Amino acid sequence: MAATYGIAVVGDWESVMGFRALGLETCPVSTAEQAREEIRRLAKGDCAVIYLTETLAKSMPDVLERYKDELRPAIILIPGREGSLGIGKDNIQRAIERAVGADIL
Repeated sequence: MAATYGIAVVGDWESVMGFRALGLETCPVSTAEQAREEIRRLAKGDCAVIYLTETLAKSMPDVLERYKDELRPAIILIPGREGSLGIGKDNIQRAIERAVGADIL
């Protein structure tokens, strides 16, 4: 029997609550430290993908570095209520460069 993994969204209340309607686990937080705790909790559980707002991610480069090469959970950055900060795009571009050895974007 195949394992079942979850998907969660970590960020400020306004940014994450819309994802609840899609059936994702929502983790509203107000500080980077709370986000760190949620990510640790989710990583120890059955969460395969964690969407994290860019606003929080910019305060947590150590967490992104910790999980960047892990199979599970994948941490995907999303814009928050403030809009995109470009951090998510930059992370994807660096991951592609590591994977193929060149900037193809």
